[in-house]
Amino acid sequence: MAVLLKRIYDAPAASDGKRVLVDRLWPRGVSKGSARLECWLRDLAPSDSLRKWFGHRPERFSVFRRRYLKELSSPAASRALERLYSLVRASSVVTLVFAAKDTERNNAVVIKELLEGMRKPPASSGALRAVSARARAPRR
Repeated sequence: MAVLLKRIYDAPAASDGKRVLVDRLWPRGVSKGSARLECWLRDLAPSDSLRKWFGHRPERFSVFRRRYLKELSSPAASRALERLYSLVRASSVVTLVFAAKDTERNNAVVIKELLEGMRKPPASSGALRAVSARARAPRR
C-alpha cells in the first residue's frame, strides 16, 4: 500500500492509482472530468471554521493538526475514514488530492500520516476501531 499526496492542479498520472479529493470545497478552475477522481470525501475535510482559523499559516499547523484529528472523530468523518481505509486496503496506490498551495502543511498531510500510522488516530473514531477489531478477529 502506498499513499501519495498531490495537488489537484498537477496533471493526473497513471502512477496516482486511485485519486481521492479530501477538500470540503471543489477547487476553482478544475472540471470534474479532468480531475479523474475515484471519489470526493468532503467529510474528511476540516470544518469551515477550522479551515478559516488555520489560514495556512505555518505557525498554526501543530494546533491545526491536533484540532483536525479531534474533528475526525465525528460520525460523518468516521464513515469517510472507513471508506478511505477500504480504498487503501483494496488498492496498491491511493493518492490524496488537495488544492492547498502549501504541500507540507495541509489536511491531506495529516490524513496520510494517519493512514501510515505515523500519528495516533482519533480515540473515539468508530471507523478506526472497526478496522482494528477486524484485524484482531480470528480467521475462520
